[in-house]
Amino acid sequence: MDELGLFTAALGLGGPWQVVRSEFDAEATQLDLYLDVERGAQFACPAKDCAQDHPPVHDTVDTTGRHLDFFQHRALLHARLPRVRCPEHGVRQVSVPWARPGSGFTLLFEALVLRFATVMPVATVAVMTREHDTKIWRVVEHHVHAARDQLDLSGVRRVGMDETSARKGQDYISIFADLDARRVLFATEGRSPRDRGPLRR
Repeated sequence: MDELGLFTAALGLGGPWQVVRSEFDAEATQLDLYLDVERGAQFACPAKDCAQDHPPVHDTVDTTGRHLDFFQHRALLHARLPRVRCPEHGVRQVSVPWARPGSGFTLLFEALVLRFATVMPVATVAVMTREHDTKIWRVVEHHVHAARDQLDLSGVRRVGMDETSARKGQDYISIFADLDARRVLFATEGRSPRDRGPLRR
């Protein structure tokens, strides 16, 4: 197996995606991997429940995403992502197996960020990953909101509320919990009704 085939296998890519070029800059401590699709590849419309079978490719969009480090070196994935022209949904960018749309990170990198964020402050995660903390917060908030949207509260019968000081001073956090399942349902800054807002079901 050659170098490009090795990188393709290491990323878990299958047809039609493959690594077509790699560049390593020892001085910048960075590895750049360039992904492309096989000639003649076809893609489904990414719209949910679309019945269109392999609409034509409209164009491609260049993207770059941060991947897990290659040893101590930053690793970036560059790809030309096809956009298909669906008769029903218009021009849509195809889904890829390594990243969610618009993230700027691969799914594996996001998984690492989420694992770190459960045991340390976001500022520390930013230092460890060498990314700005606002980018780390965007990853965390996306997955928190996605998890909250899937939260089933239909079985909740008793809710308890408490407030705690976030740090020394007058910074408070209000916490709502399912008393029977002993799980946090919602947490928000502040302790006044105006700060708390409605508890969504």
